Amino acid sequence: MAIPIIDSHIHLFPEAEISSHCWYTPENSSLNGRRSVEEFRVQTGSPPQLAGFVFIEADRKNDDSKDWTFPLQEIDWVRRIATGQPRPNEGHTAEDAKLCVGIIPWAPVVLGADQLERYLVKAEETAGPAWEKVKGFRYLLQDKPNGTALDEKFIEGLKLLGKRGYVFDLGVDQHRRGRIQLEEAVDMIDRAHDGVEEEEKVVFILNHLCKPDLSIISQTDPAFIAWRTAMFTLSKCKKTYMKLSGLFSELPDKLKTQSAEDIFSAILPWLAVTLAAFGPSRIMFGSDWPVCTPGTGDDAWKKWHNIVEMVCDLAGLGPDDQERLWSGTAKEAYKLD
Repeated sequence: MAIPIIDSHIHLFPEAEISSHCWYTPENSSLNGRRSVEEFRVQTGSPPQLAGFVFIEADRKNDDSKDWTFPLQEIDWVRRIATGQPRPNEGHTAEDAKLCVGIIPWAPVVLGADQLERYLVKAEETAGPAWEKVKGFRYLLQDKPNGTALDEKFIEGLKLLGKRGYVFDLGVDQHRRGRIQLEEAVDMIDRAHDGVEEEEKVVFILNHLCKPDLSIISQTDPAFIAWRTAMFTLSKCKKTYMKLSGLFSELPDKLKTQSAEDIFSAILPWLAVTLAAFGPSRIMFGSDWPVCTPGTGDDAWKKWHNIVEMVCDLAGLGPDDQERLWSGTAKEAYKLD
């Protein structure tokens, strides 16, 4: 029997709201336009084992967390998907509601507990019946000033999420920001858990292997060593999980068009470290669709799926461990029904 797949990391957005994203420019044609369940189905091929996906916020504009208009608009958009109430030409149907098994919206964690509480109230009002699918929140740190993750209010916000039973999706970027992002991630987790009862410690779900630099040739490169050290350090906390996702965006351009086998060979050192550090019980499959497609092509989802299958084969994972990687870990970490 085929092992069910939960894609733990996809982004969706309607064409009418494209300009509300921080990354949008009229010239950025690679991601402009509608990206909804219909396009996702086409590019995955809708394999019968695809059991669902987790929607991850797509970086809506928020004026340094002061304006919640567009993040709440995004919640309203995904509510229509999760509850099977599409508007004309949005690219999803009532039947697609069952595919949306989890929602991770944006939240102003950086503002501290009081403001975060206010936001959660507004977010729940906006989500309506889809609120039961909200499993946690994300506030991207990859483009924020150094020290943001260690600010007292940020730590306060993380502790509130843990107390409320929500996870935090952690997006940092070693490739473009250097080892300081990894070091701050380690320190942030320690501070967020300090003095907190075990059952109220926030769960961290690390995105995209923390975005390592895949152009590195030698494993003795200081950047690779710093990344490898951080992976093992982060994995020591049992409240952390890792998404096997997002690596296509970090590939050198010339490698993006290569076969799945060639890409697998090129990124094997990073895959091996991740598996050794976290093990299949704390690794989950994610595609990062549609961000995985620029330069890689419309077969990006299928190509990444093939690469993850190669990981399973090389590691000699048995049925139980494969089930964890493809869906079980996501179910546990996100508390999916």
